[in-house]
Parts: sequence; structure tokens; C-alpha cells
Amino acid sequence: MPFTGATRVLGIIGQPVSHSLSPLMQNAALQAMGLDYAYVPFAVEKDRLADAVRGLAALGVVGFNVTIPHKSAILPLLDRLSPEAELIGAANVVKREGSELVGYNTDGTGFIQALSEDLGFTPAGCRILVMGAGGAARAAVASLAGAGAASVVIANRSIARGEELSEAFRRHFVGTQFAAISLDPENLNRCVQNFDLLVNTSSVGMGGTAFPGMDLSRMGPHGAVYDMVYVPAVTPLLAEAERCGIRYANGIGMLAAQGECALELWTGLRPPEGLMKTCLMAALMG
Repeated sequence: MPFTGATRVLGIIGQPVSHSLSPLMQNAALQAMGLDYAYVPFAVEKDRLADAVRGLAALGVVGFNVTIPHKSAILPLLDRLSPEAELIGAANVVKREGSELVGYNTDGTGFIQALSEDLGFTPAGCRILVMGAGGAARAAVASLAGAGAASVVIANRSIARGEELSEAFRRHFVGTQFAAISLDPENLNRCVQNFDLLVNTSSVGMGGTAFPGMDLSRMGPHGAVYDMVYVPAVTPLLAEAERCGIRYANGIGMLAAQGECALELWTGLRPPEGLMKTCLMAALMG
């Protein structure tokens, strides 16, 4: 579809952003839906974020995704936040609504959808171990507790940061028990059998890095492992899950699902089921 003066613009801001697969899957969905939109990546340095947000608003951009390092820094620059974005403390989607820019967070929704579709896993009543305590962990913990998890334990190199994250959500989700432990292989291996799901929200796994000494054999076949990392497709953590006969999935499903939610926010229309995920898998797996 050729671009015209009537073409509406969507995009993604971040730094770096050249590696982002969002333009690939979003433009494929827009084309399949017959919508006159273009989705464009915008590289935005930290010190130019405010200028970029004002510029996108002035240009009439319909909406945009927000990625590293701007998901939290953008919040004061927006007119309103959805309850999810406010609770998580980050926005990965911005939508222009009249004269206002409104921040949303679809990461948590995308994560829960991916757990269901890729693992057949429902968090309600389950015991979950979340590895990492950064921005991705905040979205995961909030969505898991919101979906009725019985307990969420945060494992992080800094226990203090894990405890801080636990405390941030404890008062919002009174039906979920929260705790923090050290991200220590001996400690994790000793208690892994107590969990129904293990989630890696950290960058460990990228480039083939691993959690040294991780042994999932005690988890048993009832358990499941979700790694938000998707390059490589099978991280060392997932290879260990496979060795132990535990069902597992990588972050491709979450990336696609949060993108579907974002496009529906912007256009009011749901993209064709599975299209974004198919695009991602083709790009990542050749």
C-alpha cells in the first residue's frame, strides 16, 4: 500500500532501536488488515526524550511503543496513565487521545497471554519464582499477582531490590504472598521444587549466557519455565528445562502478544491471530 498524505503514523522510540522487530510485525499486521498506517522506528537518546515526545505529539502521530531506556523516564512527560502503567511504573505504549498523550502497559497482558498460549499455564493458585527485579520483572510480578498467583518469590542478586519490589506490590495484591531471595544457584536449586513456574525476566541468556550451576531436575514434570529472552531461541536455561523434561517457552510469544494489544489500542481492531508471532519466528529462525 503506497503512503499518501492520509497515511497515519505509528512508531517505536528507544535507543538502540535499529534491532527492534516491532516494525516488521506491526507493518505486516497493518498490511494484512488493509489499514493505511505506517509503523516507523525512531532512535531517541536519553537527553532528547522530552523533545521527541513533544515532536511526535506535534506531528500528530497516532501512537508509539516505548522501549529501553525510556519506559519509566517517559511517565512524567505524559498527560495520563492507565492503571496498569501507573502500578508497574512504566509505559511501553503511548496513544494520542484528543490533545492528550496517554501511557499504557501491555507487557503484563502479553506475558499472561503467552503463558496460556505457549505453555498452557494459568497463574491462579500457583507458586511462581521470578528471576530478576528490573522493569520486566515489575510487569511480570504485577500481572502474575493480578491473575491470582498464590505466591511470587523474586530472586535477584540484590535481595534488597527484590524486597523493594515485593513491598511495592504487597499492598495492592493482598491475595498473593511475596518474598525475595538471593539469585544464588545453591539456594535456587534447593527450593526450585516448591514452584509451579520459573520466569526469567533478566538479560541472562542473551548471547548464550547462563545461570551457573542451575539444576532444574528437582522441579519435576509438573513445572514450567518461561524465559523472556528470545535470542537465542533456546537459552541455556531452556536447554536445562528440556534436559529435565520440563515444558518451556521463550519470549517470542510475549513480544507478539504485547504488540497485538498495542495495535488494538491504537486502531480499535484486533490483528489476525498468530500473524505477528509467525513474522517473528520467521525472522529469528530463518
